[in-house]
Amino acid sequence: MSVSHPALRLIDVHRTHGGGEAAVHALRGVSLEVFPGELVAVMGPSGSGKSTLLNVAGGLDRPTSGQVVIGDTDLTSLDARALAKLRRRRVGFVFQDYNLIPSLTAAENVALPLELDGERARPARRRAREALGLMGLMELADRYPDAMSGGQQQRVAIARALVGTRRLVMADEPTGALDSHTGEEVLRVLRQRCDEGASGLLVTHEARYAGWADRVVFLRDGVVVDSTGSDRPEQLLHAAR
Repeated sequence: MSVSHPALRLIDVHRTHGGGEAAVHALRGVSLEVFPGELVAVMGPSGSGKSTLLNVAGGLDRPTSGQVVIGDTDLTSLDARALAKLRRRRVGFVFQDYNLIPSLTAAENVALPLELDGERARPARRRAREALGLMGLMELADRYPDAMSGGQQQRVAIARALVGTRRLVMADEPTGALDSHTGEEVLRVLRQRCDEGASGLLVTHEARYAGWADRVVFLRDGVVVDSTGSDRPEQLLHAAR
């Protein structure tokens, strides 16, 4: 794993919602790096800032202050149009509820971000099928979401997150709606993609899923209070209580 060129950097990031006495300080000076080939888990109690961190890191939300850098691009320097373009091309999101479009097949769902970025339908769907093949889902390419299991839908969502040139995946509680066996299957796929060179930032409240990560970062009240290797997620949880 490279140590010289992070795929993602957060530098003294603050995110405040509202103002005055009603202000909510969701993030308070968070700094974090994620490298190619690395999966980093983010844990913490409800309201600690985990989802805000993911949204800011992926360009879905802007920091109040600080820097977010993907590759060599400072997201805070981009206007809304340029930021949307960067997200389409370089960042993929995996959510707890899959967010697949019911009227589209698996291949069409995976190809959609490529087509929205201007790629023709035929090459986009060919690349989508290749991405599904890497997930072990080639036989489901023409199947609609309601004909798939929850685990299959989530793996389609991971394929969509990583299709094309995107090598940075943000996963927000991707196993929350799955049973433990299927959740492990999804984490195994995400781990494999990171081992192949992608970079991952995973929000989870389950220590067993954090155990798939290279590092675990623990948030509390918008502050990073500890960080550890993947062999100590349970100890991290106990230490932060």
